[in-house]
Amino acid sequence: MTEASRRKALILLGLLSLVWSYNWVVMKQVLHWSGPFAFAAWRGALGTLVLFALLAWRRVSLRPPPLAPVLLIGLAQTLCFQALAQWALVRGGAGHTALLVYTMPFWVVGVAWLVLRERPTRAQCVSVALAFAGLLLVLEPWRGLGAPDSVLLATGAGLCWAIGTVLSKRLFLRGEASVLSLTAWQMLAGSIGLVVLALAVDEKPITWNAPFVGALAYNAVLASGLAWLIWAWVVEQLPTSVAGLSSLVIPVLGVLFAWAVLGEAPSAAEWAGIALVAAALAVVAMRGQRAAARIGAA
Repeated sequence: MTEASRRKALILLGLLSLVWSYNWVVMKQVLHWSGPFAFAAWRGALGTLVLFALLAWRRVSLRPPPLAPVLLIGLAQTLCFQALAQWALVRGGAGHTALLVYTMPFWVVGVAWLVLRERPTRAQCVSVALAFAGLLLVLEPWRGLGAPDSVLLATGAGLCWAIGTVLSKRLFLRGEASVLSLTAWQMLAGSIGLVVLALAVDEKPITWNAPFVGALAYNAVLASGLAWLIWAWVVEQLPTSVAGLSSLVIPVLGVLFAWAVLGEAPSAAEWAGIALVAAALAVVAMRGQRAAARIGAA
């Protein structure tokens, strides 16, 4: 990987962080007008349309990647991740739910070690330890984690996302799929499951108003369609664990957005936790710069 590609991947990861972090506020607010599964289904279906429109626009072959990996990734990364994350927001705050979902990087390090044989480096172990300590301070489990079902749902969403990320990376390493094709087809597979789930579950009907349509547009075009395309490209370009750990900036921003928009003010312990997560990100960034410098010197 060239230094220019690495820099581009990190810039896109920064843009992605802004889109996804603010989306936790959007996903919490949208529950005023929709049940969690109906919104997830609409989000996934419209996001799929955006991705297939991009396939057609770029004249990429509509031939799907290997079916079994596509179904597994769609099940983990679209169906289970989006359904569990949106469900967790019913009783959980936007900031805390985002932080629990973003236990994903911890799961990624372990799953990538098992599946891809990507042994974690010392810097990654340090960053995981710092970030884990930071999340503990933010969550303050000694004061209670809130609704236990919300905690389990959000953590499960993080695990499912990690599995989808590692499976995507394995497919890219084998050269069996392009980023755009895999992203579109796995989202189609997962979105079909979301639609079936929404039809099977009894929940309140959607209130079709301007705020709901705006939230749906934000999710379909930015947070689901283009954002998952960017994420897949970042995963292809960066080591899986580095991509996962670097994305920890998203829940930190999510906490800040939830404070500014929803009034979910962080406590002193939460501020300390945010500082530790920022330190973990700094470790990852410094390690990446040193590796790039060694490549350049070679």
